[in-house]
Amino acid sequence: MEDTDVSRGGSLADAIADELRADILSGRLASGVRLVEEALARRFGVSRMPVREALTQLDSEGFLTTVRHKGATVSTTLRKDSRELLQVRRGLEVLAAQLAAENRGGAVAGQLADATGHDPTGHDAERAPAETPMSFHELVAVAAGNDQLREMLTTLNRRVAWGLGHDQQTSVTDHSALVSAILSGASVQAGYLMDEHLRRDERRFNELYDLD
Repeated sequence: MEDTDVSRGGSLADAIADELRADILSGRLASGVRLVEEALARRFGVSRMPVREALTQLDSEGFLTTVRHKGATVSTTLRKDSRELLQVRRGLEVLAAQLAAENRGGAVAGQLADATGHDPTGHDAERAPAETPMSFHELVAVAAGNDQLREMLTTLNRRVAWGLGHDQQTSVTDHSALVSAILSGASVQAGYLMDEHLRRDERRFNELYDLD
């Protein structure tokens, strides 16, 4: 196995988690295999602390099952869990989009417009998308105005973040249409657009990680 590479940024624990995640997804680490901290520390040439942090991260993502006094084993239900979590995520994101539209973007309406280059005056002037403190989906969750929903989405997205790659151009187009619906108060349309957007993500996710 190649040496763990942290030169691209991130912590040593992140780099170890990346390698172990890749091993699990590829099948090099099979379901039910026990991961021993001491053995992994020797493999990566590090102390046990970053290994422990990496295992904790992978456990939070659903890749591992950790039992007290027994340690961590590779999850036997990763594919099933991932598929179910993505379905739950879509349902909550659709609700967030609908509530955000009812609030017409709420306190972050301006940031939603900035993130997609949407013209709030309705004159359709072309504007370049701007950097915002939060991601698009975080902004929608805030715009929904429901703290419990926002907290659930934060936890859920953390569990599936490892596989949530996007087609950048499609995402920009989808996000722009969503913002138009949200800022105009079209809750039904916003919910529909969010559903379609995330279904595309799920199909890409399933194809990439063979989760059919």
